Amino acid sequence: MQDTPKGNRLHIAIFGLRNAGKSSLINALTNQDIALVSNVPGTTTDPVYKAMEILPIGPVMLIDTAGIDDEGALGELRVERTKQVMNKADVAIVVIAADTRPGDFEHKLIAELKAKQIPLVGVINKMDIATPDNERKSKFAQQLGISFLEVSSLTREGIEELKHTIIRVAPDTWEGPSIVGDLLDSGDLAVLVIPIDLAAPKGRLILPQVQTLRDILDHDAYALVVKERELRDALDNLPKRPKLVITDSQAFLKVNADTPPDIKLTSFSILFARHKGELETLVAGAKAIEKLKPGDRVLIAEGCTHHRQADDIGKVQIPRWLRQMVGGELEFDWVAGSQYPTELSKYRLIVRCGACMINRREMLYRVFQAKEQGIPIVNY
Repeated sequence: MQDTPKGNRLHIAIFGLRNAGKSSLINALTNQDIALVSNVPGTTTDPVYKAMEILPIGPVMLIDTAGIDDEGALGELRVERTKQVMNKADVAIVVIAADTRPGDFEHKLIAELKAKQIPLVGVINKMDIATPDNERKSKFAQQLGISFLEVSSLTREGIEELKHTIIRVAPDTWEGPSIVGDLLDSGDLAVLVIPIDLAAPKGRLILPQVQTLRDILDHDAYALVVKERELRDALDNLPKRPKLVITDSQAFLKVNADTPPDIKLTSFSILFARHKGELETLVAGAKAIEKLKPGDRVLIAEGCTHHRQADDIGKVQIPRWLRQMVGGELEFDWVAGSQYPTELSKYRLIVRCGACMINRREMLYRVFQAKEQGIPIVNY
């Protein structure tokens, strides 16, 4: 819990052909030997993630990917993994080796990145081997529709300019709206209701609770943390009236009963629906639960993998609640981490976690997928 979570970092993905110098570039950006570098094509198989700081942006996640021209059965799987990275990239760096010329692969790559509206930075790497002249650089830019920087990962020439370019093109909106700070004024009090149940991790709070606390402090407001059975007593004895009560969803009924109607009430899930996704779309997904029928199939997706407890919310509680709602059996599929189906038509509902461990762009892509295929989606 000492590091900035992966989901709160600007995701910068590096794309290009095999042996274009992607891995050496990530090593130059981090000034460390993070990625394996070799003259053998296809050295990078799975995406490689490296967390670092680029000021003034702050924490970022650099992603090295397999070459988009990889071949064979395994190569096709690697290319598919590379394309999955596009769905979470806030900024894309397209690398071309100085001793080559761009072809169909680069054209298709850039067209796909532009279609996803990802800010692009073009890099001509290995300028220590063959420095392209201005005419060739202009031809690169004209052919591919983006401007290029010259760098050498070996000598580190051009690396600082590349960092400044990343800062310049990074979208202002990549973090999304505040979790809760814009709902509070300086000096306001927020009460956080956090149940301690079997699924609660020992000795710490879960990430959405920690992030919400930090956001309250960042906006110069006060926070009081209580368990659900302590809320009424806390409200009765507080010298200052809270502006807002935020509860874990599973305690919503009790917390709603104990919270006076003049105090605003919300949940961590609702706050994260707005912070990481599209609140209106996810609210519509919640309303679609009423239309579920026995026998329908539901996808439950989590952004991370974790050890499941006896009463796990995604595996046990939500399926139980949904069965009770429809009055019969439902079919459930579960995915976690980067696993996610592209074909969603067999589902009548998608239930996603709050996305604290994935970045906003990836969550928005999942929402877009569901909307495009006409499948209601809701978070928890």
